Amino acid sequence: MDILLLTLIFVGGFALLVSGVLRYEITALLILFALPAAGLLKPAEALSGFANEAMITVAAMFIMSAGLSRTGAIEYVTRAATRTRIRSTRVLLLVLIGLAAIPSAFLNNTAVVIVLIPVVLKLCQRNEIPASKLMIPLSYFTILGGTLTLMGTSTNILVHSLHREAGGSGFGMFEFTKMGVCYLLVGAVFILVAAPKLLPERRVLSQLLEPQHRSRFVTEIVVPEGSRLAGNTLRGVLSGLDDVRIIEHVRGEEVEIGPAPDFELAPGDTLLVEGSPRAIHALLGKEGLDLATAVADAQRVRISQMDLQIVEAVVTPTSSFFSQKLAELGLNRLYGIKVLAVQRGGRHIHARLREMTIHVGDVLLVQGEESSLHELQNTGDVLLIEGVEKTLHVARRAPVAILIMVSVVLGAAFQWLPISILAVGGAAAMMLFKCLRVREAIRSLESSVLLLIAATIPIGLAMEKTGMAEIVARWIIGAAGGLGPVALVSAVYLFTMVFTEFLSNNAVAVLATPIVLEMARNTGVDPKPLLIAVTFGASACFATPIGYQTNLLVMGPGGYYFRDYMRIGIALDLVLWVAATVLIPIFWPLT
Repeated sequence: MDILLLTLIFVGGFALLVSGVLRYEITALLILFALPAAGLLKPAEALSGFANEAMITVAAMFIMSAGLSRTGAIEYVTRAATRTRIRSTRVLLLVLIGLAAIPSAFLNNTAVVIVLIPVVLKLCQRNEIPASKLMIPLSYFTILGGTLTLMGTSTNILVHSLHREAGGSGFGMFEFTKMGVCYLLVGAVFILVAAPKLLPERRVLSQLLEPQHRSRFVTEIVVPEGSRLAGNTLRGVLSGLDDVRIIEHVRGEEVEIGPAPDFELAPGDTLLVEGSPRAIHALLGKEGLDLATAVADAQRVRISQMDLQIVEAVVTPTSSFFSQKLAELGLNRLYGIKVLAVQRGGRHIHARLREMTIHVGDVLLVQGEESSLHELQNTGDVLLIEGVEKTLHVARRAPVAILIMVSVVLGAAFQWLPISILAVGGAAAMMLFKCLRVREAIRSLESSVLLLIAATIPIGLAMEKTGMAEIVARWIIGAAGGLGPVALVSAVYLFTMVFTEFLSNNAVAVLATPIVLEMARNTGVDPKPLLIAVTFGASACFATPIGYQTNLLVMGPGGYYFRDYMRIGIALDLVLWVAATVLIPIFWPLT
């Protein structure tokens, strides 16, 4: 009965996480409630994830990464790259390995991608290469770089902590490095060969690329009472604007798709318009201040200045906008910024814009004054694609931030203290030496990641107590054990790799760890190679944009569709699966 209840909780939680019906934080809290409510765990056991060493370590790493990002330390490395002229996509990919993979070995991957997106866009603009050829590789290189060290990704820290709690030795700071380097090299060679051929050639991000290759957005405009447009034809309204078209005309209850050019406008008419940001801006300003209105907050707000900037803004993983309706954001009230249109997954969202719910990775077309846009950027809710390089940095603190991070890395390498204590000390030092403010440190804590860790750790405990871990372990042993221990390692990697494409990599790692520890007890195989298969398999999210936050972040700037990830990611998954099956037994003896 207990196993049945746990299965229902597990399946229900999995369905909620994959579907995105509820925020990850809500799903995590529901899991924490369900486990003791069903009698599977005591309340203290259900809440034990909050006091787990891995939970504290990951939270501290978020703060240290934010300190390095806030001081602009990462940009020291990127300045020389943006000044170079490189016409070859493959050479630029080689440059990207150094820019993305190496920092990701020590920093939060999401922070690295957020910093590097504008850098890559500059490289694309300067070297006349479509951003769609480099954005997915940027995400992939940060994922591969995260496998190089213990602190490279929260997955490694989680498995290390759970192994120690189970009585194991855990992993050293650079114990992953020998495998990680080979893993990175194999993945990099594949990306260098395949990316130029398999990735699409789409030129997006109008403000940074050539005018003839702009992104296109869809938005609504209204002909207000007293407008000089009343009585004009659509042909007259669009005169001189080649990069804009009217998709739909709405008057009262009547909707006309693709209205004729000689159609006359009347006060109160609504037009659904598609065009580049510059063309939309020109249309909004063509007839003066009373031309039209834009989508903003819960009401239609008149465009008040014609010298406002229009830029694209990507919703970040830690954004407070997530799961809010567009009408509830209050951007016009708080910053004087208006949302003109939205892109999601390469598609334009134009129906009922004010009622749509914001998702991570959405691209908002926003309009506002330069100072207001920078103020919005500094909240961390969005990544402005244009003007992001002007974000305020505490540059004089960059050497201090770098010194703090180096001290933590050396302390972990020489085992002066446990990595959890070193990370907490590093986070405190970042705030003490003013590399970032306390408020910014709190904002850097990714609540969805931390609450998922807190929820999945007790699920792993419940799997052990109910015997589910043993059942799953025996099933895997029965399926692959007859082929030898190498086949077990390969099966564990495949198991975690498949699940991490649809579920959080941290959740998959936490759930797989008790299973592989049980497998090790039942087969006599050393648990370390199996745990290594879990850590690398849980980081192998390449075939979908939803399994890993960095994949989602580059979706808008790269102009990608879901299928673009599958085209290159499935092949990369298979290549790395074979590589892991060969390499893990070489570096970690199975018996």
